[in-house]
Amino acid sequence: MAQNASNKKKQKEVAIKELIKSGNYKIEVSIAYPRGGKSVPLTSSYDLEIRNDSVISHLPFYGRAYSIPYGGGDGLNFKAPLDEYEVEYNPKKEKYEVKLGARTNEDTFRFNLEIFFNGSSRIDVTMQNRESISYSGEIELLPL
Repeated sequence: MAQNASNKKKQKEVAIKELIKSGNYKIEVSIAYPRGGKSVPLTSSYDLEIRNDSVISHLPFYGRAYSIPYGGGDGLNFKAPLDEYEVEYNPKKEKYEVKLGARTNEDTFRFNLEIFFNGSSRIDVTMQNRESISYSGEIELLPL
């Protein structure tokens, strides 16, 4: 039984490695962590998707905005080309660290992703015109 669990864990780790290498993956988020408040469990579907040379962000924002367009703007709902993409493999902590950046006509975004071998993920977002915010969730795996 332990052998089977070990094999499943290894298969998941390999699947995550392949997704990160491919540059095509999606992280489904379930909890938002605003900078100055309590965590917010998310009841709707939100995600961050990396597709080739673009980032597609569909994330809620809770926090202070310093300078935004009249009416609130698009916030963290956008599709933009990546202007930075860096992957670091950390076998000791069993995770990948991905740094990426994107720019829209509304803001500049820096994403720091931690994608653990078990599939759990953390996203930290810093922006020029809004407070930083974090999220946790799972990387979406295709069925084995």
